[in-house]
Amino acid sequence: MSGRQKNVVIIGGGPGGYESALVAAQLGAQVTIIEQTGLGGAAVLTDCVPSKTLIATSDFMSRFAAAGRLGVGFEGTGEDQHAEAHAKQVNERILDLAEAQSHDIRAQLESVGVRIVNGRGRIAGPGKVIAEPVHEGSGNAARTEEFAADVILVATGCTPRVMDTAVPDGERILTWQQIYALTELPEKLIVVGSGVTGAELAHAYLGLGCDVTLVSSRDRVLPGEDADAATVIENVFRRRGMTVLGRSRMKSARREGDGVVVTLEDGREVQGSHVLLAVGSVPLTREVGLETVDIETRDSGHITVDRVSRTSAQGVYAAGDCTGVLPLASVAAMQGRIAMAHALGDAVSPLNLRGVCANIFTDPEIATVGYSQVDVEEGRIEARVMTLPLSTNPRAKMRNITDGFVKLFVRPGSTTIIGGVVVAPQASELIYPIGLAVQNRLTVDQVASTFSVYPSMTGSIAEAARRLHEAEI
Repeated sequence: MSGRQKNVVIIGGGPGGYESALVAAQLGAQVTIIEQTGLGGAAVLTDCVPSKTLIATSDFMSRFAAAGRLGVGFEGTGEDQHAEAHAKQVNERILDLAEAQSHDIRAQLESVGVRIVNGRGRIAGPGKVIAEPVHEGSGNAARTEEFAADVILVATGCTPRVMDTAVPDGERILTWQQIYALTELPEKLIVVGSGVTGAELAHAYLGLGCDVTLVSSRDRVLPGEDADAATVIENVFRRRGMTVLGRSRMKSARREGDGVVVTLEDGREVQGSHVLLAVGSVPLTREVGLETVDIETRDSGHITVDRVSRTSAQGVYAAGDCTGVLPLASVAAMQGRIAMAHALGDAVSPLNLRGVCANIFTDPEIATVGYSQVDVEEGRIEARVMTLPLSTNPRAKMRNITDGFVKLFVRPGSTTIIGGVVVAPQASELIYPIGLAVQNRLTVDQVASTFSVYPSMTGSIAEAARRLHEAEI
C-alpha cells in the first residue's frame, strides 16, 4: 500500500471484526473498532466459546460413565458414588474463560495500534461512521463521536430468533445466550430446535445429568447434515436416555408455576422445568445505517456480499453472521481478512466455501469439509464414496469408541479428494488432514502413501484412501 495512510473503521468486534483489524493494522492502516458489548463479540462472550466450554465439561463428565467399561471404578465406601456437575461453578468458569479470551483479544489489538471505542457504530453516509454511547458508565463512549473512513467493515453478527408465542424471560424460558446465568441445572430441560445449536446443547445438558427432551420439527435431528452422521447422533442420543420428538413443531412455550409447558402444533403438551429455544437467529443489521449508503440486503435482513466481502456500496465491506454466508466464526474471520486484503491492495483469493472445515460438537462430533452426500445424490457433483466404520479401528477399540465413521468423496478418474465426513470423538481435529487434501486437491494415492501413526484414528483416513485406490484398479 502506498500514499496516504488509510483509515479503516470496523463496526463490531467479533471474529469478523477483530481479525480484519489485525490484517488492516499489519497492512499499515489506521484502524478503529467500534464495539458495544465486548471484544470477541457473541462468539466469545455468549455463543461459541461458552457453549463449547459447557460441552467440554459435559464430555469430561461422560468419561466417568464410561469408566466401568474400561475396568476403572470409584474406590471407597458407598454404592452411590458418582460425579456431579454444579451449575453455578460450571457457569462461573465458563464466563470467566470467555472474559479472559475477550481480554486477550483486546490486548492483541492494542499491541498493534488498533483504537477500540466502546459504543454503538452506525454508518452516517459515504466515508462517515458515528459511534454513539450505549449507556453511561466507565469505559463507554461519553459522547457521540464521528470518524472519517476510507474503508468501512460491518461485522455486527446476529442474535437469537424470538417467537411471539415463546418469549424468553431469562429464568425458565431461555435463549442459548441466557443459560449461563443458571445457578442450578435444569431438572427437566426441553430443547426446541434440532439444528446445530439445539443438538449441541441438548447433548451438553444430557451429559451433565439432566433429563432432556429434544423437540425437532424435522424427520431427524441435524437435518442439514450428512444423513448417515445425523442417524448416528440420534441413535446415541436415544441410547443415552434423551427423548427425541421428531416431526414435532413448537406452537408456544409458557411459564406454569415452577415449570414450563411447550405446546406443539398438533396439540400435544410437553412439560419441563426449563425450555431452551434454539430456533434460529436474525442478523443485527437494523439501525446500522445501511440505508445511508444504499447497501443491499436480502429479505432476511442479511447483507449481500461478494466473494471478497464487498457490499453494494463503494468502500463498504461486511463479514460474519450479518452476511448469512455461513454461520461459523472461522468463516467470519476469513471474510474479514479477505475484505481488508482486498480493500488495502494486498494479494487476495476469493472466499472458497468448499474448503471450509465445519464441526458439530456433539458426542461423537461431526466434522465435514467439501462436497457432501447430498451434492452427490442431487447430481451437483459426480463422486465415488468410501465409508469406514470406526468400530474396526484398533485405536478406537482401545478407547471404547463404537460409534462413528470416516467417509471420503473422490472424483472418478482423477481420484482427487473433494470432500469428507468424520464422525468420532475429536472429529474437529481429525477433519484437518481431509481439509488439507480438499484445499490442495490431493489424490487418494497421495493420502494413502502418507504415513499414519499405528494405532491412530487417522489411520482410518489413510485406510479409506487405500480402499478407494483399490477400487480404481
